[in-house]
Amino acid sequence: MVTQLLGVVGWSGSGKTTLLEYLLAQLSAQGKTVNVIKHSHHDIILEPAHKDSARLRRAGAAEVMLASPHRYALVHELRDSVEPRLAELLTRLAPADLVLIEGYKWETIAKLEIYRPSIGKPAIFSDDKYIVAVASDAPAPPDLSPDLIWLDLNQPETVLQWLLNALRKNLFTMQPSNS
Repeated sequence: MVTQLLGVVGWSGSGKTTLLEYLLAQLSAQGKTVNVIKHSHHDIILEPAHKDSARLRRAGAAEVMLASPHRYALVHELRDSVEPRLAELLTRLAPADLVLIEGYKWETIAKLEIYRPSIGKPAIFSDDKYIVAVASDAPAPPDLSPDLIWLDLNQPETVLQWLLNALRKNLFTMQPSNS
């Protein structure tokens, strides 16, 4: 199985998570296996400090796996190590039809930008040649590159159809850089 990668980028408050929830529900209903990597610039707290797993991490465990009949999670402490590159993180995921990657604006992978001018932040697509489509609640600018696809964010089914067509054509097979 060749896993395809699509980055989803946009400023905080643009609607990335809302669109991703819709796309994930629709894709999984159609039998697609989809993984997600979400980058955060903040510390990630997965369990309260008083829980056994947090206490064991603080005591020095390099990794702690939490397991239950419903799910499992592997928490890897970086301590003084550098944050792993996206390419390395991808090797830790199970095979899937698609990996949606929220964040990682700097990566050299195909990206969908979620753009809402009303939040007062500049568009990213004008400076990022890896953005292949924009989902926005505003009309396309008149000088839009003919290579860039403009989608209506208020009609998420059109975003889904674009994504399904692109997956059928294997348009998202580009891998992130290792550098």
